[in-house]
Amino acid sequence: MKTVITYGTFDVLHAGHIRLLQRARALGDRLIVALSNDEFNAGKHKSALLDYSNRKAVLESIRYVDLVVEEADWEQKVHDVSKYSVDVFVIGDDWKGHFDFLKPHCEVVYLARTSGISSTEIREHLSEAVV
Repeated sequence: MKTVITYGTFDVLHAGHIRLLQRARALGDRLIVALSNDEFNAGKHKSALLDYSNRKAVLESIRYVDLVVEEADWEQKVHDVSKYSVDVFVIGDDWKGHFDFLKPHCEVVYLARTSGISSTEIREHLSEAVV
């Protein structure tokens, strides 16, 4: 069985996320999503509209996702690759090169982002609508 893992906050979930999850799952037999917890996001000066438990419930309902695990810090990736016997690490190509340190442990794939949509743009649009 070929295991794929990806990481992210997945807030607000949108078609670009679904496309990434679909393409990641197509690279293997099992897709694990490591979901950034609220404390980790706060440490990155990033806030989410939905809390961890809500984002996790949404991800668990997506047919491409086999398992959701908690991401608590930057350093856990090598540990996760080993713990879950990961064959392929997948992330958006806006991170290109940042995770090449995982190449001795698994294949690293940077997928092209879906143009025209991003969580940041959605949050900015929502905040403008509130003002």
